[in-house]
Amino acid sequence: MDNKKLIKVSKYLSRHLRHEPESIGIVLDSAGWCDVSDLLSACAANNMTITRAELDAVVAENDKQRFAFSPDGKRIRASQGHSIDVDLELSPVSPPDVLYHGTGAGSVAPIREKGLRKMNRHHVHLTDNTETAVKVGARHGKPVVFTVDAQAMRRTGHVFYRSENGVYLVDDVPPQYLSLAGEEED
Repeated sequence: MDNKKLIKVSKYLSRHLRHEPESIGIVLDSAGWCDVSDLLSACAANNMTITRAELDAVVAENDKQRFAFSPDGKRIRASQGHSIDVDLELSPVSPPDVLYHGTGAGSVAPIREKGLRKMNRHHVHLTDNTETAVKVGARHGKPVVFTVDAQAMRRTGHVFYRSENGVYLVDDVPPQYLSLAGEEED
């Protein structure tokens, strides 16, 4: 599958497996899973025909590993980023000492004031590397990277999870745990 179609299918699946399953007539279970056959049928019925081979390619080749198959390959779900009520059944993890969050430069002032909030999603998304944070931030304009003192947060009772695709998840990040990347060295 060419990269253009891979991106198109990935965005389509993200929309429907994370935010609007009902708009194409699929039902997710409480953990966000959908039968692959139901998904492919619903996509075709909504003028977005996807073959099983194309679906396999999107799951395998998506640079952010946004989707996962069940062990038997019969169900699929988004790995994180839902705005609908699902329980990904993740266990708490001990995060690395620091994590990162990428955003656009226009969000710096509100984040410094109120911290990182999950907004319409289930969690704030964090990464363990600055390269990914920069890529995420670039989607929102000029990229800015915040460093998160994850161990200090953990010590004060914040609970972290790690999704199947390696994204760290937390309910919120209060401003006292944030600094602009590079700022902590000043």
